[in-house]
Amino acid sequence: MTGHTSTPENLRRIVVAGGGPAAHRFADAMHTRGLEGWHVTVLAEEDHVPYDRVTLSKALTDVDYDLSLGDMSMWEHEALDLRTGERVVKINPEAKSVETAAGNTYGFDHLVVATGSDAARLPFPGGELAHVYRTLDDVWAINNAIAELRETLGRTVRTVTIGGGLLGLEAAAGTMELGAQATVINGSRWLMNAQLDEGAGQALGRLVAAKGLEVLTGTYPAEVLSDDDGRVTGVLMKDGRIIPADMVIASIGIRPRDELFRAGDNADGAGQLFELGKKGGVVINDHCATPVPGVWAIGEVANFEGMCLGLVAPANTMAEIVADRLHGGQATFPGFDTATKLKLSGVDVASFGDAFATTEHSLEIVYADPARGVYQKIVTTDDAKTLLGAIFVGDATPYMSLRPLLGRELPAEPGAYLTAAGGGDAPDTELPDDAILCSCNNVAAGSVRDAINGCGSCDGNAPVQELGELKTCTRAGTQCGSCVPMLKKLLEGELKKSGIEVSKALCEHFSLSRQELFDAIRVLELTSFEDILAKYGTGAGCDICKPTIASILASQNSEYVLGAGRGTLQDTNDRALANMQKDGTYSVVPRIAGGEITPKGLGVIAAVAEKYGLYTKITGGQRIDMFGARLEQLPEIWKELVDAGFESGQAYGKSLRTVKSCVGSTWCRFGVQDSVAMAINLELRYRGLRSPHKLKMGVSGCARECAEARGKDVGVIATDKGWNLYVGGNGGFLPAHAQLLAQDLDDDTLITYIDRYLMYYIRTADRLQRTARWQEELDGGLKHIEDVIIHDSLGIANELEAAMARHIENYQDEWAETLKDPERLRRFRSFVNAPDQKDEAIAFVPERGQIRPATNEEKGGVLIASTIPVRGQD
Repeated sequence: MTGHTSTPENLRRIVVAGGGPAAHRFADAMHTRGLEGWHVTVLAEEDHVPYDRVTLSKALTDVDYDLSLGDMSMWEHEALDLRTGERVVKINPEAKSVETAAGNTYGFDHLVVATGSDAARLPFPGGELAHVYRTLDDVWAINNAIAELRETLGRTVRTVTIGGGLLGLEAAAGTMELGAQATVINGSRWLMNAQLDEGAGQALGRLVAAKGLEVLTGTYPAEVLSDDDGRVTGVLMKDGRIIPADMVIASIGIRPRDELFRAGDNADGAGQLFELGKKGGVVINDHCATPVPGVWAIGEVANFEGMCLGLVAPANTMAEIVADRLHGGQATFPGFDTATKLKLSGVDVASFGDAFATTEHSLEIVYADPARGVYQKIVTTDDAKTLLGAIFVGDATPYMSLRPLLGRELPAEPGAYLTAAGGGDAPDTELPDDAILCSCNNVAAGSVRDAINGCGSCDGNAPVQELGELKTCTRAGTQCGSCVPMLKKLLEGELKKSGIEVSKALCEHFSLSRQELFDAIRVLELTSFEDILAKYGTGAGCDICKPTIASILASQNSEYVLGAGRGTLQDTNDRALANMQKDGTYSVVPRIAGGEITPKGLGVIAAVAEKYGLYTKITGGQRIDMFGARLEQLPEIWKELVDAGFESGQAYGKSLRTVKSCVGSTWCRFGVQDSVAMAINLELRYRGLRSPHKLKMGVSGCARECAEARGKDVGVIATDKGWNLYVGGNGGFLPAHAQLLAQDLDDDTLITYIDRYLMYYIRTADRLQRTARWQEELDGGLKHIEDVIIHDSLGIANELEAAMARHIENYQDEWAETLKDPERLRRFRSFVNAPDQKDEAIAFVPERGQIRPATNEEKGGVLIASTIPVRGQD
């Protein structure tokens, strides 16, 4: 196609220069408002249909992940014309046309420029060797490069990301998930310095370091180093240090793609008609128009009040405003919403509003716990009533409750929202109808309520009762996704008010709840993920439903957890049957039931630890952990342990971890029952029992409670008449004391009640729900549990006991089973393409007579990164 393109007569022609999220949102807004009398041509520079840049990190780790925006059927409308691979290179304002790099000309009545931005390049020698993290092709290139480097080098790839903002952290985390060792360099003294103050930034640094991501702050790079073949070898810092690297990723900011508005790019002087901001971008007014009639600008290329921002919410708002104006509306742009939430697995970070407390006389209410990497700050007016902004790191649970209340009077004292301080959950706030629930798409709580209650929803007046349908209808939660928890909460609240049963779908692939899925699998005796997905699910599954179903199958069948294709459903720890540590090594944790071990057993552990050079530590669960094992060493180590009579302690699994005990009546002059014997009995009975979350138990031989039983999921405390049974205790982030379920029980009755309790929990709890939270959310709480477990109010006691009996009968040690099968042992290799090669980047230093992982400085700037969040050993 060359020359001028034609448009049906009598139609007003709109040309959109750009094919990113802002362009898509404009086309969608025009489509929603009605295209009668209009024809919209979208000229996308990339070869892809418009896609979601917010979730670009998903495509980095999964090149097949579909990021396409919206319903593709929209582009089938006769008045919408999407043309990919067409880059606009020139605007002719007088002729009202644009020209593309392909030599085509498109006439317009209105031009909407949505060219977005480019990733800034490194401004020092070697900068051209760095990858950038901006487009789909960029992340695919990073993915392919890591795979090629791993194949070529025969070892773990080392990546260095320059820039510690949102995109930099997401890029580094993505390379870690691909198996690389990742380092982030940030010139500021703390990460995300544009969104977080120093306290929050330092807390974030501790959190990401705990995930295995090495962070260098307050220092600047000077050059990307390479060898004679042009391969990256490292980054030279201004202080003279060299950070070894095989790949460098630049994430130092963005530059508006405003070349269409610059005089030098328009021979007829069109560039002189437009005003550019000091830092780039074409200046627009509050209805997104440039000084040239009929030419609009939206998204990152638009400069409003001196600012260009790469955030999805203002881009969407601008797109809606232009569509409204073209339809005769009077909408105006209110300014930039800078709310930010980091999408990094296991790291909770959010900020919004006046996070730096720049408002005169503003107050900062802060809770900080450096040891835990937790920082929470709420900024209010000087009377502590009106919310001005907030920052959350390590625990961002209040974010969704507070974000819609920005600029409003808080319904409770500000300190009540500092959940990390131990005051419980944030106040349950009823959002006003005009509060913005979804800032990305500017959706108010009232609009969501209208859709739920059938008042002007997308399907006539029919009410919306499913989360997916609600997202489609209102657009809330369809982009960055951070508002989805609040959206779900509002949906459930409104449905309950209407007396409608609330959906508890496990995930987008399964409409059943975990409990419903558990029962369905049990009744139909399904044994494979494929069969379960075919019968009850859609799609290919996700990281929510896959491990959940793996756990359900394991708890029902007590079969080898990695057998029959179930290994692909598990996370890294379960696949390795060991906990990965921060330096890429693994821990070895044999079971020591009740904390009781013979001198001979101690000798075996000592010999193994000494032979393989492992660090040893006695844990709070009364067993011995050995740290520093390489992946390929795990089978050798476990063979020696299994041959000596040890078995897996399952420190890696969502299962029973330990049963802690005091010495009890056998030795202690205060003991009234044999707590050691009972603890060993319980641990051997429930070992290997897979559950929604990890389980811990404790048995104390008297009321002095030396085993801390009331801090456990199941706690047993001796009395002179028998045993008291406590349930629902948890340590962790939100500690909870166990509650007394029954008193003065004999041995058999105690075990019967524990059998019933654990099986009832396994059948009815949500995924990753600890016993404390499960009990709190059950209707009737502890009284309900008492009725079911003691009084058999549901008539399922015999069934629960039988299920536990099957587990006990079918128990098998996972490591013993693994060692029997050479095929299963193939997964224990550091490098698939070099099975005999060791990862030489792992390094230790001596400390207090043992080893510990070397720090970045001790290894010359390299840290072995974990590919998954590190979980507690016990």
